[in-house]
Amino acid sequence: MTTGPESNTDTIVEEQVDYRLDEGDHERFSHYVPKDKLMEAMVEGTPVRALCGKLWVPSRDPQRFPVCPECKRIYDEVVPE
Repeated sequence: MTTGPESNTDTIVEEQVDYRLDEGDHERFSHYVPKDKLMEAMVEGTPVRALCGKLWVPSRDPQRFPVCPECKRIYDEVVPE
């Protein structure tokens, strides 16, 4: 009985991300996000998700806007003063 060479195949899986940017108040508030994610988003132009769940691409100076009340509430619950 003769056997052929074993098949060594790899499956390449391409990850596909479906970014759906949220409409709404992201232009009016400064949101809380992890610093490393914020820097990555600003450099690469990729969306980032805030504590409140807002998904957007940061492009403006956050110090010019008031803090998102929902982000602040969640942050204060997790990190008490």
